[in-house]
This record gives sequence, structure tokens and C-alpha cells, in this order.
Amino acid sequence: MLVRRTSRAPLVTASLAAALLALAGCDSGSDAAPDGGSAKSGGPAVIAPGKPGEAAQTLSPEEAEKQRAEDDSPNSADLDYARMMIEHHTQALEMTELTPDRAKSTQVKRIAERISAAQKPEIEAMEGWLKSNGGDERGTSHNHETMPGMATEEQLEQLGTLKGEKFDQLFLRLMITHHEGAITMATDVKAQGNNIVIEEMADDVIAQQTTEISRMRDLTE
Repeated sequence: MLVRRTSRAPLVTASLAAALLALAGCDSGSDAAPDGGSAKSGGPAVIAPGKPGEAAQTLSPEEAEKQRAEDDSPNSADLDYARMMIEHHTQALEMTELTPDRAKSTQVKRIAERISAAQKPEIEAMEGWLKSNGGDERGTSHNHETMPGMATEEQLEQLGTLKGEKFDQLFLRLMITHHEGAITMATDVKAQGNNIVIEEMADDVIAQQTTEISRMRDLTE
């Protein structure tokens, strides 16, 4: 009886093809991304400068954020911002204290009330932050001219002599400039500072005072 032999070549070929396809599938799921980013994060890689004498590191966005969160010790920009913003806010409160007796517009009075209600707690928060981080609450007195948006002594004196519509218009003009200066300071510390709490305070200043500037501009002539 003749036994018919069947060739196994097609089976071997099929097995090899399946193995190659499996390997290709593994390669496609690797962590490397064509644009230099992380496949897991989907974002671009972040180059983190190394310490003196050490090479830079390539981190994913998540790793960079974690590294920053682990070391958010205040630097000089953070400390200077808190000290200067306390003085900056204090002048704004001096201006708002004039409005109940001198402003004519109810809207101007309400804006002043909102500014006062927001900035008093912010001053207390920054004083507490400075105390917790080894900084003098008031620090070295800064020249008003070095802080953007600050009104001069002459402008404050003039504001204190006015009433009615003239007071309203000068108050709005000075406070718009004052707020713009605060936004500049907050933007600078976000770029130069290192402490997360100060960055969050700066974010609040930018958001809040940008809205208030818009309201005050609507009331100017």
C-alpha cells in the first residue's frame, strides 16, 4: 500500500509570517514617538537643565511636572514678588478707602469694594507665606517707581482733593494703570519664580485684575 506524503512547507511558512507580524505589533507599541515625545504621554519631551557639572535630562511632561513639584523651594523672585505685591496692594487699598466719601458713581464704589475685599486677604496670605518661608513680612522698602503701575505721591494727593465725577475718572485711570502693573509683576514671577503657591497667587492676580480692568474701562470717558 502506498502512503502519500504531504509537504509541511506551507505550514512552516505560515508560522514564520505570524511570528513576524507579532514582532511588528510589539514594535508599534514602544515608548518612542516619532516627534521625540513620549508615546505614553503624547506630549513633547522636556529638556531639563542639569545641576552644575551634570548633563541635561530629557523628561516627559509628566516627569518634568513631578520633578518641579518635588522641589518648589522659593527663590529670590518669589520673595521679591510677595514683598513688593504687599506694598502694591496696600496702595490700592489706600485709594479704595477714598471712594465712599468722594465717588459719585455707584459702579465705581462697587468696584472699589470688590478690590478691597479681594486684596486685603491677599496681603494677609502673602505675609503668612513670607513668614513660613523665612522672609521678612514687609522686607526692604521698595522705591515706588521701581514697581509698575504705582501712583505717585502727587497723584494720590490730587485724588484726595477731588469729589464726584472728577474723582471717579482719576480713580479709574490710576487704578487701571495700577492693575496693569500688578499683572506685569505677576507675569514676571510666573516666568522667574519657582514656588507653586506664589505661582497660584500670581494666576489669581492676573485673572481677577484683568476682569476688573475691563469693567473700569467701560466706565471711563
